[in-house]
Amino acid sequence: MSELQVSELDVHDDAVFASWHRVYATAERHDLDDAATVWQVEELRAAMQTASTHSWSGGWVGRVDGEVVASGWMRTPLLDNTELAEVAVHVLPAHRRRGLGSAMLEVLESAAAARERRVVTGLCGWASTQGSSGDGASGPSFARARGYGLALTEVQRELSLPVPPEVLAALADDAARAHSAYSLHSWVGPVPDDLLQGWAEITSTLATEAPTGDLELEAEVVDPAVVREREETLARQGRTKFNTVALAASGEVVAYTDLATTVHEPGRAYQWGTLVRRQDRGHRLGVAVKVANLRLLQRERPDIHRLTTYNAEVNGHMIGVNDALGFRPVARLGDFQKRLL
Repeated sequence: MSELQVSELDVHDDAVFASWHRVYATAERHDLDDAATVWQVEELRAAMQTASTHSWSGGWVGRVDGEVVASGWMRTPLLDNTELAEVAVHVLPAHRRRGLGSAMLEVLESAAAARERRVVTGLCGWASTQGSSGDGASGPSFARARGYGLALTEVQRELSLPVPPEVLAALADDAARAHSAYSLHSWVGPVPDDLLQGWAEITSTLATEAPTGDLELEAEVVDPAVVREREETLARQGRTKFNTVALAASGEVVAYTDLATTVHEPGRAYQWGTLVRRQDRGHRLGVAVKVANLRLLQRERPDIHRLTTYNAEVNGHMIGVNDALGFRPVARLGDFQKRLL
């Protein structure tokens, strides 16, 4: 077999981009089957073709005898976490165990070092039946063999919609007794101007306020302009956000949750962040915002029947909230990390 020939991905070459994406999507679905959460080709293309102020992302194409059989991807934050590079490596199942993934990863690590990144992270998914550490699963085995340690385990859960209205009502009423001093506000689409600063502040802390295990992360820079920039990207991707916040009597945003739908996956939605400000915890606000947001989604999009979320395995409080709503575990996801020399 010929050696792997690696070149940078031209994100404006639709044919090559489609081949690169096919490798990624095929590999993910091979490992996780129906539990795979694959970014659609139109979504990745929209994100990667436009320059961003908050991060850079790029891809690499691996060919053997002219056939695209491996893909590489990297994202580097630009405003914060400037030692970090996030990477992903995928190889078509029929071409595995030949050193192609290792060859691609070497290219990515060299590219990360050239960008003065010292911490490299990557995500690997595996079946729930393979336990918390993913022993024996292909992705975790590959990562460990190349010097990456498991820094955090997340559990992927799914919820069949609609949740019965009486279940949501009972949860909302129970939570309401604990947060009478707060109000809830829900909307579809971009953040209203009067909530923009508060939204930027609370969402910037999600990476560090949620359980992070051994991941080396810092809070994101607070920048309302970045919020708007990300919203523009979502629009190009065909994604729509559903959002709920809890407000203190002063009007401050003290809790939030958001989820997204996409025109490219009819019937499916993805839960994104949920966070309650540290000093406002203990008032059942996490339950309150998630229930309100589910009510919004079910009212506006009754065609959505499947909701996917991720929680750190040690995040007992949020797992309890999701269990009460009816989520069930379907897979695990590991955050692997390596510090370059």
